[in-house]
Amino acid sequence: MAGYRTPLSRARGLGAAKHGVGHFIGQRVSAIALVVLVLWAVGSGLTLARFDYSATVTWLKSGPNTVLTILLLGAGFFHMNLGMRTVIEDYIHVTSSKAALLILNLFACWLGGVIGVLAVLKVAFGVGA
Repeated sequence: MAGYRTPLSRARGLGAAKHGVGHFIGQRVSAIALVVLVLWAVGSGLTLARFDYSATVTWLKSGPNTVLTILLLGAGFFHMNLGMRTVIEDYIHVTSSKAALLILNLFACWLGGVIGVLAVLKVAFGVGA
């Protein structure tokens, strides 16, 4: 197999970075989780569309619904982070821009996830007005 490599790549020792498998598995597992969670969310949303706001709040205060909503948010933002990271790494070639965008992607995903989880918990526990 080494015969297919260019002399320059053999001299530099270029090859796989040996960390892509974890990223690949993370994307696939989060995608499978999202399929199940999004089907649950769509079904719940269609059911809740017939009710008023107070019934929806009561529904969200139910333990399993709170947990599943938080899992949906976590899996969604995790999957988004992995996907955007792949796009940035593959298509942005300026090192400083790539680093800045990777950091911005990480912070945006964490911020969105934390705000979403706090909003769900605020409704679930009836904090505030």
